[in-house]
Amino acid sequence: MVPLKRRKVVSSGAGSAGSDDVTSPTRFPQVVLFLLERKMGASRRAFLSQLGGKNGFQVEELCSERVTHVICENNSGEEVRRWLESQVGSPAHLLDVSWFTESMRAGRPVEILDRHKLQEQQINEVEVEAFSTPSYACQRRTTLDNHNAVLTDALSLLAENAELSDEDGRGVAFRRAAAVLKSLPEPVTGLTQLRGLPCLGGHSLRVIKDVLENGASSEVEATKQSERFNALKVLTGIFGVGVKTAERWIRERIVGLQQLQDSEQTLNRAQQAGLRHYEDLNQPVTRAEADAVAAVVEEAVASVLPGARVTLIGGFRRGKLTGHDVDFLITHPEEGREAGLMPKVVSWLDSQGFLLYQKTSRNSYLEAEDGPGRPSSNMDRFERCFSVFKLPEEARRGAEEARRGAEETEPCSSSPAAVSQVKGEGLKPWRAVRVDLVVSPISQFAFALLGWTGSKLFERELRRWAGHEKAMSLSSHALYDNRQSRYLRASSEEEIFAHLGLEFIPPSERNA
Repeated sequence: MVPLKRRKVVSSGAGSAGSDDVTSPTRFPQVVLFLLERKMGASRRAFLSQLGGKNGFQVEELCSERVTHVICENNSGEEVRRWLESQVGSPAHLLDVSWFTESMRAGRPVEILDRHKLQEQQINEVEVEAFSTPSYACQRRTTLDNHNAVLTDALSLLAENAELSDEDGRGVAFRRAAAVLKSLPEPVTGLTQLRGLPCLGGHSLRVIKDVLENGASSEVEATKQSERFNALKVLTGIFGVGVKTAERWIRERIVGLQQLQDSEQTLNRAQQAGLRHYEDLNQPVTRAEADAVAAVVEEAVASVLPGARVTLIGGFRRGKLTGHDVDFLITHPEEGREAGLMPKVVSWLDSQGFLLYQKTSRNSYLEAEDGPGRPSSNMDRFERCFSVFKLPEEARRGAEEARRGAEETEPCSSSPAAVSQVKGEGLKPWRAVRVDLVVSPISQFAFALLGWTGSKLFERELRRWAGHEKAMSLSSHALYDNRQSRYLRASSEEEIFAHLGLEFIPPSERNA
């Protein structure tokens, strides 16, 4: 719960708001009002305070023990009461702004009815056990067994909408709230169970309350119907297209793929590939398809550098059965042997007809320059290749059959993209798959493995824990102790967790 901040004093007068020339004598000494600015806004609060003063009400600028009625707008009762109890104790009444406006119209304090009171969950706390969980996602074990998918899906959609609107702060807030719910051992049935849990702000709680009471969130449903949101989803779904480019196209009235194809927009190589293979790249990649790609990558690496190791990372390492791409981390047990490996691997893959698109970047990480002094970033500096693979249907099917034979699972249906029709070509015997290749020196391998395993929020929380709680700087390259002014070396993920003072959490429980 992010605490509500006490409003700063903006008036030199102690006590009621408004100046003497607009404030009538107090007519109701037993009623002392405080208008909460949060979500009401400063200008509206000032206007309502002045209105109250004109009608003979005492309106306090700051909340104190004298206050008898707290007036709020768009706040939940639980979050306001929790804040007030931490500040001045619990006042007599927490009221919606509707009580205030009705009192202004009546010229006196009207009777307080149930509809005027801020809504607080009325569940018997003996019957419903409250949950508890640590503040940081990197302290929590989060499996793929999500008991609150309806709630987390709603919050995740709002997070996505915030991120597409360049409001990363709101996006992270929703992601953290969803992560808390994902970690809970049982389904949430009422808001009382969430009392005291971290990262659940007022906005998230209102969404949760809406879903629990009505089966869906009106805000989420409105977002799903938003033309802008849907246009941004479609356009940023093109490989190589970011939010800023998509927004520029929308301003030019390009909101769909056909309009983009018909326009005279100049697309770079990545965007051309993304548009050409849009259907494939927006279909989930199955674990069988990831295994098929892995077999190809392992053959390529073994052909150009015997002894090198290839590790499947990302969501598939965490146990996910589908993903939007396939990521591999490559290293060699001998430091330095990995240098120059990527161009050779890419050349082999290209010669075998596996690459529809590729862009390779060199390793630009220098420990002395880019370590502790470098601003925290989600991006690392490894040698890497962003590519679009041409995965033959035969290879995908073979890997799927092998996987079924190795373990009893539900049959994976053929990916729609793998058998999609191409105009004039009938059934396509391959599908396009996003594949990222990353090469790491063995000395940085443990950090790269941790950083590239995810989830994204889990990694963000690890870095936040390192900085805020341990005065350390963590990246996918290294861990630096700012107090001791030295690097902390590690040859395994377990050692990194130990350096950070955290209990080791295996990949399968990092699905925050």
